[in-house]
Amino acid sequence: MKPVINKWKRFTVIGAVLSFFLIIFLYITLTSDIAGCSELSRVKFINRDTAIFRNPAYQILLPDSLSFANEKVPLKYFDVRESLDRELQLNTYWHSQTLLLLKRANRFFPIIEPILKEKGIPDDFKYLAVAESALAQEVSPAKAVGFWQILEKTGLELGLEINKEVDERYSIEKSTRAACNFLQKSYNKFGSWTIAAATYNFGRNGIDRQIDRQKNESYYDLVLGDETGRYLYRILAFKVILENPQKYGFVLKQKDLYPPLKYSYVEVDTAITNIARFAEHFNTNYKMLKTFNPWLRDNYLPNKSRKKYQIQIPEVSYREKAYEQDFRQ
Repeated sequence: MKPVINKWKRFTVIGAVLSFFLIIFLYITLTSDIAGCSELSRVKFINRDTAIFRNPAYQILLPDSLSFANEKVPLKYFDVRESLDRELQLNTYWHSQTLLLLKRANRFFPIIEPILKEKGIPDDFKYLAVAESALAQEVSPAKAVGFWQILEKTGLELGLEINKEVDERYSIEKSTRAACNFLQKSYNKFGSWTIAAATYNFGRNGIDRQIDRQKNESYYDLVLGDETGRYLYRILAFKVILENPQKYGFVLKQKDLYPPLKYSYVEVDTAITNIARFAEHFNTNYKMLKTFNPWLRDNYLPNKSRKKYQIQIPEVSYREKAYEQDFRQ
C-alpha cells in the first residue's frame, strides 16, 4: 500500500502546482484586460496619425458652399451649419442605408430626372424623393404612399386614380408628375424653391401660417418644429453625399449598382380579367408584371370606363441578364 500512497501524493503535489500557475495566469490576463478597458475609458481625444483603433470615426467635413435649386444655403449661420452637420454625420455613418440609396439612385433617377426637367422643376428635387421614401414603395404610418409619399386626399386632388384595383401613387412616372404639380403651385405662391420643398412636408397652409406668425419668409429663419425643421437639411445631406459618394467613403463599382429596368409599353383600354394569364401572354409572370407595375393593386383590372392604361412589359430575359453587361466590365 505504501507505493500507492506515495504515487497519490505526487499527483496531488503536481496538481496543486499546475492549479497555482493557472490561477496566476488567469489573474494576469483578467487584470490586464480590466486595466486596458479602464485605459480606453479615459481616452477622450485621438490623434488621427497615431490612432490604433481598427475603424476610427472622423468628423465629416461640411462643404464650403452649398445651394438648393440654385438658392444659396447660408452656411455662415451657426444654426444652419449645425443642422446640416447633424444630417450629414447621420447619413454618412448610416452605411447600409446610404449604400442602398446609391444603388437605387442608379435605377430610378433616370426615370425621375427627365420628368422634373419636363415640368420645369429643379433637378435637386430628386433628393426630396430620397428623403421621403429612400426610393422605395413605402407606406407611412399616416398612409402616405410611394416614392413621393402622397396621401390619398392629396393624390386625388392632384388627379391620380386611387381605388382598390389601381393606385397611381405607386407609379413612379405619374406620382412624380403629381409631385411636380404640387411643388410648382407652392413655388408660384411663395417664390422660393426652398420654401416649396418645406411645403411638401408641412403643407402650404401650415407654412403660410408660420410666415405670417413669425414675419419672415426664409426657411432658414423660421421655427417649424423638429420634422420640418430638419426636412431640408436631410435633403441637402443626401444631395451632398450622392453627388460625390467617394468623398464620403462610399466606393461602389458599376456592377454594384442596380441596373435600370428595361421594358416596353402595352396600351390596354379593356378589362384584364386575370393579370397572371395576361403576363404569360407577354412571356413574363405575375410577380414580374407587378414589380414593373406596382400601381396594379389586384389580380384583375375591371376598367369599366375603358380608360387607356400603359402597362410596362419587362424585356425578355431581363430578369436573368440584367447584370451581365456590368459583370463583363
